[in-house]
Amino acid sequence: MSANGCRLGVNIDHVATLRQARGTAYPDLVAAAQACLAGGAQGITIHLREDRRHIQDRDVYALRREPGVRLNLEMAIVPEIVAIAVAVRPDEVCLVPERRHELTTEGGLDVAGQAASVHDAVDALARAGVQVSLFIDPEPRQIEAAACSGAPVIELHTGRYCNAAEADAAAELARLIEGARLAHRRGLKVNAGHGLSLDNLHGIMSVPHLDTLNIGHSIVCRSVFIGLRQAVAEMSAALSRYAGGLP
Repeated sequence: MSANGCRLGVNIDHVATLRQARGTAYPDLVAAAQACLAGGAQGITIHLREDRRHIQDRDVYALRREPGVRLNLEMAIVPEIVAIAVAVRPDEVCLVPERRHELTTEGGLDVAGQAASVHDAVDALARAGVQVSLFIDPEPRQIEAAACSGAPVIELHTGRYCNAAEADAAAELARLIEGARLAHRRGLKVNAGHGLSLDNLHGIMSVPHLDTLNIGHSIVCRSVFIGLRQAVAEMSAALSRYAGGLP
């Protein structure tokens, strides 16, 4: 990414969480996506989990039909979900690990440990014309495996940095910086996300080669007080100051 800023993808899973809490027809996911785009988001991210705890199949189809929505579908390597992605053909798919009892995605995908299944999923999605990203920890072994998988994009898991105690944050940030540099040398496009907020974004701005940050929970929480469009606009303004990791 150039010195013109970093793109923002907004994850609207937790808008769906509110809807599913009472099984209502509101809040409407398409309206949420449009509010995000109006606030300056360049993309919309949703995670179709195997247990359907928030995003439902109908949401994927509705958002794909909506003009102007660049859709990034997060998903585990599960045959049923892969088939949906092949049928829907979102603009991008991000392959993530998934555990039934986790509150949110915990850690990155073990690309090195399941190279064959990752390659098969990447190949099936690529043949459907879908760009594939791999959500991984900033570990050289995983980055090298991602480069061999056929996926052109990685998303660095920023959760450890965001959750780190002050004494450990610098080391976690250094891992992200070195991970981004290695991925860039290996010809991969670099995205990042998980746990990011206006409060911890300052460190991420020193990570080089970032194309897109995918941010959801903190934006949806902030929107309770100021509205979704304005919450997205705040984050978009912050990312506009990204200078490619340069001081």
